Amino acid sequence: MGLPVRIDSDLYDQAKSHAHAERRTISGQIEFWAMIGKAALDNPDLPIDFVRDLMIAKGEGKSLATPFMPQSKH
Repeated sequence: MGLPVRIDSDLYDQAKSHAHAERRTISGQIEFWAMIGKAALDNPDLPIDFVRDLMIAKGEGKSLATPFMPQSKH
């Protein structure tokens, strides 16, 4: 269930721009940013880029996953 919230108009405009580029709704983009921020705060030892990439991979699901193939040591 969604609830209306007030946000700064500049943040809304940025979310709108990113949402269009990343094929999300504006609210979906803000939720994505919030999830990344929360995950980063919960895991301060992890680089933010890693947290972002992990959240993207989690959202993509297994259908787009690349199987791990260990490299042989020759």
